[in-house]
Amino acid sequence: MSESTPAGAEPTPPAASFDGLGLPAGLLRVLGEQDITVPFPIQAEALPPALAGRDVLGRGRTGSGKTLAFGLGVLARTAGRRAQPKEPLALVLVPTRELAQQVSEALTPYAEALRLRLATVVGGISLGRQAAALRDGAEVVVATPGRLHDLIGRKDCRLGRVRITVLDEADQMCDMGFLPQVTEILDQVRPDGQRMLFSATLDGDVDQLVRTYLHDPAVHSVDPSSAGGTAIEHHVLVVHGPDRYAVTTEIAARDGRVLLFLDTKHGVDQLTRHLRAHGVAAAGLHSGKAQPQRTRTLAQFKSGEVTALVATNVAARGLHVDDLELVVNVDPATDPKDYLHRAGRTARAGRSGTVVTLVVSGGRREAAQVLADAGVAARTTKVRSGEAELSRITGARTPSGTPLDGTPAGTRAKNHNEPFRGLGSTKGGSGASGGRPSRRGSEARKLAEARKAARVRRGK
Repeated sequence: MSESTPAGAEPTPPAASFDGLGLPAGLLRVLGEQDITVPFPIQAEALPPALAGRDVLGRGRTGSGKTLAFGLGVLARTAGRRAQPKEPLALVLVPTRELAQQVSEALTPYAEALRLRLATVVGGISLGRQAAALRDGAEVVVATPGRLHDLIGRKDCRLGRVRITVLDEADQMCDMGFLPQVTEILDQVRPDGQRMLFSATLDGDVDQLVRTYLHDPAVHSVDPSSAGGTAIEHHVLVVHGPDRYAVTTEIAARDGRVLLFLDTKHGVDQLTRHLRAHGVAAAGLHSGKAQPQRTRTLAQFKSGEVTALVATNVAARGLHVDDLELVVNVDPATDPKDYLHRAGRTARAGRSGTVVTLVVSGGRREAAQVLADAGVAARTTKVRSGEAELSRITGARTPSGTPLDGTPAGTRAKNHNEPFRGLGSTKGGSGASGGRPSRRGSEARKLAEARKAARVRRGK
């Protein structure tokens, strides 16, 4: 797909400031109040055609400023209009609850400045409350496809008056299986309306969406999806299997916030309990937690009350935290897209950051292939807990050991090699990832053998 100005159209030079974009005075006032004066590249390039009503196709990794790139255009073009009950005028579709709430939070002060009502429609929160917000009238709706589909099915929302539609993180919506719902939604909005699509990649299903629903879009590729830029340092830390839990704990105890990714909800819960038992202000985030709890956890992480956020890939998209300097792949990403989106949680908005992937020796080749497919050059280092090199790269330090939940540290995770599946575990391995078989498994086998012997003695 061509990433240049369409034939017959004069290229618009990027704006050097928001003042020159023709935004309403209310939006400029809020931008000034937040000390935002110079647009990021994708904002400078995408806002002029968005304000002009053209379809826009934007490619850029997370953290490149996409929310204001489409959000200011949506709000400016909706200003002065009033929605009827259940009939929004603009729609922003996103793949996850966290991203929906983040987009809503980012756009709310701008919407208020223009007297526009904004509703957030996501799963995990009272459907009736969201239906009531739509009945009261909302000019702009930020939604996940599943919940919006439910509200449409209940006749609590009609899309026939939607004249501006945004698909944010379109590639993830397709990866998560939302394509049928997305196309159903796009078929219901005004066919002559404006569409804006933002994605890290433009292949496969995303390309089909573009070809079907966007008409002569202004295409902008800014800060492309590779996270291998100089703003991020990438490290692969090779750890000794039995030492890996101590390494993870010391990294989590660093001075400053850290985001740790694991593959499973069980792994997240196990590691979170262990960290809190050793004095680390940790909290877990995964899809098994209620939405209010997830929202509260994110707020605590952003405020610094929680310093170690342990999460599944639910946090790999849509999570924006200022000055988050370190991301740790406790379970290495197995897909290059997942790696890039995890990495995109740091070095946002032009800042720098570090991404660390922990592997045991047997997982080095697989991890190296994922990073190569992601276009990332990483430095590989062997480390042990307590070493200066581990501290130099990650800021690791010894945890206080004072439990935060009233449970002595010694009563939790006695087998440091067992509590969570992490650090490059492989199928068919014994125990958890390259170490000795778990004590829990050994005790279970002994118990089963004892029961069998007892049945034999009873003649059964």
